[in-house]
Amino acid sequence: MLKIHEIREIIRLMDQSGITHLELELEGDRLLLKKEKEISPVVEKERVQPGLPILSEKSAASTQLPKEENAFTPPPALVKKEEKPLETETEENFKKITSPMVGTFYAAPNPDAKPYVTVGDYVEPHTIVCIIEAMKLFNEIEADVRGQIVKVLVENGQLVEYGQPLFLVKAE
Repeated sequence: MLKIHEIREIIRLMDQSGITHLELELEGDRLLLKKEKEISPVVEKERVQPGLPILSEKSAASTQLPKEENAFTPPPALVKKEEKPLETETEENFKKITSPMVGTFYAAPNPDAKPYVTVGDYVEPHTIVCIIEAMKLFNEIEADVRGQIVKVLVENGQLVEYGQPLFLVKAE
């Protein structure tokens, strides 16, 4: 029978290699691991300035924009400076609490209970932050860092991969 640390190592190697399907049979025990390819959606935002025509890429080449003197320019009081969210501005300064295994993420010990942690909560290295269910076993995940939870990166009930970031923490 495989020990949990051996299974974790197999999962880690599978994750690093890009293998999507693994079936292993040892001494009558069978281990089947599958993972789906990650698809990252691309979201593009457009800012449209009032008074200017909206152009598609095809029509942009054939249509000319209005001359500068005819273009609408909002008064300085209405121009809003673009602010970056705190997480993107200093994300490298945050510590990530990552999943130590493949499984299902649960923010609370049961559906009726409050989440272990929420944004703004302070955690210690041994604070339980969530549960990951793997092979019908519920594994309590500890923070392993001291600081404040800045962002929860996964949804309750979401499948998570080995090494996937679960929380961003502003370390102290």
